[in-house]
Amino acid sequence: MGYELVIFDNDGVLVDSEPLSNTILSAYLTEVGHPTTYEESLRDYMGGAVHRVHDLVLERTGQRLPEDFDRVLHDRIFAAFEQDLRPVPGVTEVLAELSAQGVPYCVASSGSHERIRVGHRSAALGEWFEEEWIFSVEDVGRGKPAPDLFLHAADMMGVAPARCVVVEDSRLGIEAARAAGMDVLGFTSMTPAEGLPGANAYFGEMKELYGLLGLGV
Repeated sequence: MGYELVIFDNDGVLVDSEPLSNTILSAYLTEVGHPTTYEESLRDYMGGAVHRVHDLVLERTGQRLPEDFDRVLHDRIFAAFEQDLRPVPGVTEVLAELSAQGVPYCVASSGSHERIRVGHRSAALGEWFEEEWIFSVEDVGRGKPAPDLFLHAADMMGVAPARCVVVEDSRLGIEAARAAGMDVLGFTSMTPAEGLPGANAYFGEMKELYGLLGLGV
């Protein structure tokens, strides 16, 4: 295998959370006076941290979101996760194969540590990630598309950026991976390849990852 570390994005790559979270986000933004469709939420916020929502709303309208916006949003998302969240089809098998072959991996997410934990617990992925393999935007100053999060993950895992490969499903994440000097594989389950420019390769089902990662399965 050509890589020494596989860095997974979380939402949409490990857990099938993007439809749930963007449905809730678009509805909540509309509720507080900023009409947003599900499609617009995916376009503008998928792959980004929650501060991106605040920044874009302020930039576009000159208005600030309610002080309790983050708390209410996360409460609603976590409740949906507990009831409906599932792992991305096939990802458990990929993690099992990486473990079996001794290939280091981790997760680097735009979500909070709490969101990652709730998601992994709800989707029954907790057993696959040690605490020291979990990295959040909370650990760095800037979220994607800045490279900080991926560089932090590589540094903490003791691997040079050029020896890492990132698995991403968002434009912001792909930009961040390239800015970090890492190869990146674009997962097209929700966004077609033309909406994810800059990836080294694209795949639509997790079973295709074996070949892209050189796992020989």
